[in-house]
Amino acid sequence: MPSATRQDPLSRYRQKRDFRITPEPDDAPDEAPAAPARAARGRRSGTAPRRATRPQALSFVIQKHWASHLHYDFRLELDGVLLSWAVPKGPSYDPKERRMAIHVEDHPLSYGGFEGTIPPRQYGAGEVIVWDNGTWEPEGDPAQGLREGKLVFRLHGQKLAGLWQLVRTSRDAAKREQWLLIKKHDGRERAHADYDVTLALPDSVIQHPLGLIEEREAGEEDAAAVTPDLSRARKARLPAELPPQLATLVSATPPGEWIAEAKFDGYRLMARVDKGKVRLITRGGNDWTDRLGTLAEAVAGLGLDNGWLDGEIVVLRDDGAPDFNLLQNAIGHPKRRAQADLVYFLFDVPFLNGHDLREVPLRDRRAVLRALMAEQEDGPLRFSEDFAVPPEEMLAAACQMRLEGLILKRPDSSYVSARSDAWIKLKCQQRQEFVVVGFTDRSDGAKALGSLLLGYYEGRALRYAGRVGTGWSLKLAGELHGQLAALEVKQPHFDEATIARSHWAKLSGRSGGVARWVKPTVVVEVAFAEWTPDGHVRHASFQGVRVDKAPRDVGRESAKPADEVKPAPAAKGAKAGKSDAASAAGKAPKAAKAESADKAEKPSRSAQAAKRASPTAKDQRSAAAAPSGQLRITHPDRVIDPSTGHTKIELVRYYESVIEWMQPHLGRRPVAIVRAPDGIEGQLFFQKHVEGDELIVIPDAAALMQMTQMNAIEFHTWNAQDDRLDRADRLIVDLDPGEGVAFGAVVEAARITRALLKELGLLSWLKTSGGKGLHVVVPLDRRHDHATVKAFSQAVVRHLAETFPKKFSAKSGPRNRIGKIFPDYLRNGEGQTTACAFSARARPGLGVSMPIDWDELGELKRADHWTIANARDRLSFQKQDPWQDYWGARQTLTRGLKLLGLP
Repeated sequence: MPSATRQDPLSRYRQKRDFRITPEPDDAPDEAPAAPARAARGRRSGTAPRRATRPQALSFVIQKHWASHLHYDFRLELDGVLLSWAVPKGPSYDPKERRMAIHVEDHPLSYGGFEGTIPPRQYGAGEVIVWDNGTWEPEGDPAQGLREGKLVFRLHGQKLAGLWQLVRTSRDAAKREQWLLIKKHDGRERAHADYDVTLALPDSVIQHPLGLIEEREAGEEDAAAVTPDLSRARKARLPAELPPQLATLVSATPPGEWIAEAKFDGYRLMARVDKGKVRLITRGGNDWTDRLGTLAEAVAGLGLDNGWLDGEIVVLRDDGAPDFNLLQNAIGHPKRRAQADLVYFLFDVPFLNGHDLREVPLRDRRAVLRALMAEQEDGPLRFSEDFAVPPEEMLAAACQMRLEGLILKRPDSSYVSARSDAWIKLKCQQRQEFVVVGFTDRSDGAKALGSLLLGYYEGRALRYAGRVGTGWSLKLAGELHGQLAALEVKQPHFDEATIARSHWAKLSGRSGGVARWVKPTVVVEVAFAEWTPDGHVRHASFQGVRVDKAPRDVGRESAKPADEVKPAPAAKGAKAGKSDAASAAGKAPKAAKAESADKAEKPSRSAQAAKRASPTAKDQRSAAAAPSGQLRITHPDRVIDPSTGHTKIELVRYYESVIEWMQPHLGRRPVAIVRAPDGIEGQLFFQKHVEGDELIVIPDAAALMQMTQMNAIEFHTWNAQDDRLDRADRLIVDLDPGEGVAFGAVVEAARITRALLKELGLLSWLKTSGGKGLHVVVPLDRRHDHATVKAFSQAVVRHLAETFPKKFSAKSGPRNRIGKIFPDYLRNGEGQTTACAFSARARPGLGVSMPIDWDELGELKRADHWTIANARDRLSFQKQDPWQDYWGARQTLTRGLKLLGLP
């Protein structure tokens, strides 16, 4: 217990604070208690009504406190004060996560509503927000529990609920008592890997109230009993691009209730409708509207104003089964396409008539889609049915029908433009895409294929995967031979180590003929028996050319063990069937021009189903889904950039869309983030550590999404990887223009810098800063420490300033660079960071740091030309990565150091 006397339990609290300086409350201990039990909507901080059903309820509050280190202050009302514990890592719903809690001085009850900034040099200096509040109930006598060192209690909060306990681990009079805050098993516990409540819900409940958990759950259960849950739908602008959700290959069926659909042997196709105009987009971002005019007309016939539909196109054989070869022939030949039985199977609706449905559970999105498809029984558009059959039995049936396999989807999952475990696939045989890296001629001298040499990407590196020599007709073998001969190059797209490791050098001597290398631009699909120990396909058979897949997207598929996939939820009741379709769409977003629905003359059933009712503002208020499918994005509609109106969820969607390009630049580098809880016009927080001295690293998409949930806007990376922090693997010259410098001068400075670096034996690559300047980036072998790299870059800058004194300044600071450019060499010091490629910038417009080719420099007009609104469009139409050779570059400063006279 605190050392203060019970006559004045707040004496220690007052001794530690100067209330003439700090805004913290100084209340008498007998002041009437405040009980922030229910979320205070629109009230000032510090005020909250009691729960009517618990007039004697005790209040609790958890305050998030950015002091010398981020921690959470856990406070329980008892005997007229707030008993308090400092919890460094915050609470966790995982009972295995025993969070240390240090017992500190009691606080006044009015402290439960305190939010603000404690001034510097005051006790606990830093920012404080009310992270959670509500009421608590002790299990048994709380005084006895405190004496004995085990306090069990039930929380009723906006973020925490259920049974918890505080267990004392040490009681040293000379030190603070140490306790553990532990979640007890009561059905609410969740594995920390699946749900980190402090990351999922980082904000103030005073500024952004959520409502009590039990009340939210009660409302959700009531709504679910009547109609599908569309509470997570929200009004939104139709995005220009929408990459599809992808499934993860698994080895067996995980437990739980999955939505099971046939895996079609076709091409993935997204349909975008805007003001009735339809565009059909492939997975690779190609527009196939002109090729598939019949299907575009059929989609237009649905009567939608705007939306995105997701599905797969197939050509059906006479027996009703899909045939990939027929589809390939139809896509490549207009006459065959007109004669083919081309069908567009639709299975999802991420956007519909002015509403974003991606956060709506899949079962409910499909109910809406089923209603839209009510009249599409035998036409070119069909609803992809799911089957109430055990997945194992359905997979066996699919394989007997010569289908490709089975797709299983979590019924409660959100739609995410990424590959996730929420959608999984089971295949009847090993089958995947490969990049064609070469070919051999037929041994009889005919101008036809002997075999195709296959590869796949592993990160940025191209790996050899063996060969395939069967599966095509003589006619197709001739066509492919002519196509590949036009792409022939002298050398394969591999470094020497890969060639040696994959036995490329021996290919020319094999009986299959001389290897002819090609540009890796053609993608094919191949079925095979197994992978050999050295990573080659065995007993391979050609299945067709994939014109819908980008070569850089082709990697080796590896089936994930079923026990590593999160089980789907157990069934809670019967699924919505065809009879439920109309009612499922009864809360579907309104169709186009719903305000004039009363004037319409007998719209079709599909249009009527889409026009029923829109989600209310209340339904849309609280959360959205991130690509992980589990992490919730709170306050998605919060405006973070008033100049453009961009919202938090738009920033999240941007990062979701570019993670494939951004991840290699993040790598295993320590990262500093810039957080903007109140948007870019509010206070910004620069954070380099998780806690203590632990650096932030963002190894995957899930970690990036967690950071965006924490209101991170910018990501700045070290010049080193976390396995060798003392060795730099790049050098950066940040061309920072001073006042009055036109952007054309920055462009010229970049060219001069590149030329000087080339004279010093260094190749360089270029990216925009997303702000005002440009970044010239030099990859390095990890031979030099940061001091050496910094000294080298400083010498480069001095040389530039001495040679071009009217253009460059070697001194930092605004006064020293008026009318000049400061090439910032300080970025190369140990622990210094630079905005990562594809990072947004916390400036008006939310510009993006974009990698570009040197040849594009002359056309560039601004360093913030690309923003979160248009960056993804550039990537969709980019023919090749302008930094594709960066990753394999091998160079050191040895020659440059000698030329500059440095040791």
